[in-house]
Amino acid sequence: MLQLEFHPDVASEIKSSYIWYQSQAEGLGEDLLEELESAFEAIVELPKTWPLFQKEFRRYLLSKFPFSVIYRKNGNVIYIVSVMHNSKKPYYWLHRT
Repeated sequence: MLQLEFHPDVASEIKSSYIWYQSQAEGLGEDLLEELESAFEAIVELPKTWPLFQKEFRRYLLSKFPFSVIYRKNGNVIYIVSVMHNSKKPYYWLHRT
């Protein structure tokens, strides 16, 4: 079974986005978390499905929010390197690798 590991900065990316969306409309932050959870589950089930984005990293685009999950598979580990807002510089997370 594959396991997920997260870069330490991913938690702060998710938290700040959650707070912002909750401030826009009650429950919107929860919707973001639910979509991210679904994304993580899909990535674990079919990690090679989404296209290569940069070198060995793949990109899962969320459908309801302007975010991408950037990850790579290494053996039995899927390493989530970023939950990237799509309007940010696309490779700001490269130093995390």
